This record gives sequence, structure tokens and C-alpha cells, in this order.
Amino acid sequence: MSFGSLVLVINCGSSSLKFSLIASETGTPVLSGLAERLGLDNASMTLKDCHGQKTRVALSEASHVCALKVLFRELTERRWLPVVRAIGHRVAHGGSEFKHSVRLTSEVIEKIRTLSALAPLHNPANLTGIEAAIALLPLVPQVAVFDTAFHQTLPAAAYTYAIPLEYQRRYQVRRYGFHGTSHRYIAGEALSMLELDPEDHGILIAHLGNGSSVCAVQNGRSVDTSMGMTPLEGLVMGTRCGDLDFGAAAHIAASTGQSIDALYKMVNNQSGLLGISGLSSDCRTLQAARSQGDKRATLAIDVMVHRLARHLGAHLTSLKRLDALIFTGGIGENSALIRELTLERLGVLGLKLDSHKNQQTCGGRAGVISPQNFPYVAVIPTDEEKMIALDALAICHAQTVNE
Repeated sequence: MSFGSLVLVINCGSSSLKFSLIASETGTPVLSGLAERLGLDNASMTLKDCHGQKTRVALSEASHVCALKVLFRELTERRWLPVVRAIGHRVAHGGSEFKHSVRLTSEVIEKIRTLSALAPLHNPANLTGIEAAIALLPLVPQVAVFDTAFHQTLPAAAYTYAIPLEYQRRYQVRRYGFHGTSHRYIAGEALSMLELDPEDHGILIAHLGNGSSVCAVQNGRSVDTSMGMTPLEGLVMGTRCGDLDFGAAAHIAASTGQSIDALYKMVNNQSGLLGISGLSSDCRTLQAARSQGDKRATLAIDVMVHRLARHLGAHLTSLKRLDALIFTGGIGENSALIRELTLERLGVLGLKLDSHKNQQTCGGRAGVISPQNFPYVAVIPTDEEKMIALDALAICHAQTVNE
């Protein structure tokens, strides 16, 4: 199988490496995969081709470099490596420095390294993948795409915390927002799918998954979002608590003697749906338990929906008009129940659900799930990898033209 050109998208976590190889002509993946347990025992990589066939490969070394070497060897054997025109890297935090995706240079890499203080769990892992890919393929143009970039259009009133302003000026303590690549993709898809006026429209996006966030988009620009300086703020998520009174955290610390580091781990890894239910962080598991009468699973979903509806209502105040509410992400695209429970709370906003359409629009399907003559409520599957690939191609093409 041959292609005109390909773009490789890389998303590195601390112990994982996710990738997607995308055909530039169609925007569809021809190969994707995940390397897991990097830095641990029994590290392996799973590859999936465009027909859904999976291949598992054991890694001789549990490192990102080894995972990339295995991937590049696979691409060489399939004769695809010579037509990889660009590599796009997901980078979690761009701070206030990066408002758009950028070509990776030594200067950009050092700035990303400096910003690791704002995202100590994510940026160092992203850099590991960047540096390994550049070392292995130094002649291929590589681009950084930042989760925070889309939200750099937030007004100061939306990104400023009400603490002494010197902390923002000295230590960059402000709201940045995340999931920006997904929100930007959905904003563009909604514009064409719903035939909105590019110069006069307002949409709310609910990206719901293990990590979740709301974004208010006015005329294609992010004007408010629920995540803050870190991905912890905002909605109830799989294992993250979302909004929490700092006084409550201080009380827990005083009562239990836990350190700041211990509390930070608790609110990130032991809270959210998992913490309330005591059962699972997976919404599918909790929905099944709820249907069997499990009270804690029921409470977990109710708290999640309450917080989501409250944030959607609050974010509406940042828009001049509301044309559509869009659900996306693993839960947003697949849970008719969560969408139904959320819309039950949003009638005051003039939003309504068509029950039949809602039940039918799952499993990767896109569509409007509201009745006629009401503001649009729609489901649109997100595609962050495609957005990263498009950015990488555009930046590399622009640089080639200018040279």
C-alpha cells in the first residue's frame, strides 16, 4: 500500500507512547498504536492497521527511544518511512508563550522545558518523545501542538485568579485551559456541520472522557473554559476531583497530617468518579452499577452531571448568543445517559433533547440530537490526531514556501 505523503503524530506520556500515522490526502490513519509500561517490566507496543488488525511487539528496552526505533523499523519494512513528511508532537502546556503550533527548534525545546514547572507530569514526557524522534529522524520537520494554545484568546477576566496579582506576574499562576486541540477541532466541525455564521455564532463544547472540560467558543475563539492552571480544575472526571474548596483541602491536611504532595496525588488519582463510587473511574462500569441500584455509583454520576450542567450554564454567560451545545470525547460521544441527564437540567437555557436521536447517536456517529426549532444539541466525534497532523503539514508547507 502506497501513499503520497504521511504525517506521524506522537503523544508521549510518562510511561506510554501513543502514535498515529495519517495519510495527508485523506486525513485518515493508516497505522496507529500504543507502547505501554515504558520504564517498567514487560514493556510492549501494540500496532493496529487500517483494517483493524492488531500486532503486539515486545520491547527489548522499556524506553521511549526503543519504542520509536521499533515503530520506525516497522515503517521502514512497510516502505512508509521515506514518505513521512512531518511529525507532530502533542505538548500539554505552552504557558502564555505559545499561542499557536510551532516548528520545533532548539530554542522552542528549551522553552517547553522551562514550562515543565507548570506541567511536571506531562511536559517532561512530551520532551522525551520530541528529543528521541529528532535524534532518530533529524531531517524530518517536527512540530509542537499545544493543548493550551487554543485558549490563549481568553480575556484577562477569564484567566486571572483572584489572588495577589504578583503571583501571576512572577510565577505564571493563571488559568490556561486544556483539551484545546479537541475544542478547536470540534469548533471547526460544528461550523460546517451546522452551517453556522463564521462571524456570528456561539457554541458550548463538552469534552467528556477520563479528563473532561467545557469550552465556550465565540466566533471560533475560545472565550472561557473550565480547566485552569492545571487539568485539575473544573468538572468531575475519572480520578480528578475538579473544583474543590481550598479550605476543604486545608482541613483534610490538618486533620490527617498529609503533605501537599500527598493531597495533590489524592485529588488527581483517587478522586472524581472513582473516589465517590469506590468502584471505578470508568463511566460505563458506573452506569451498569447504577442500573443495578448501586447507590454510590448513582451518586457519582449525579455529582458529575450536576457539575457539568452547572459549568455549561456558567460558561453560557461568556457568549453573546447560543447556537449549539456539542458533546464529544469518549463519554460525550457514547453515553446517551449522561447526555440525557445533563439536558434534563438545562431546560432553563432553552435546550431540549430528542430521546430517539440521542439513543441512536453513539459509537462514533455524529448528528443533531435536539428537536427542530430548538438550539442545536449535537454529538461530534473528536479527532485530535487529525488536528495535529493538519497543523504539522501547514507549518512545514508554509516554511517550505518561504525558504
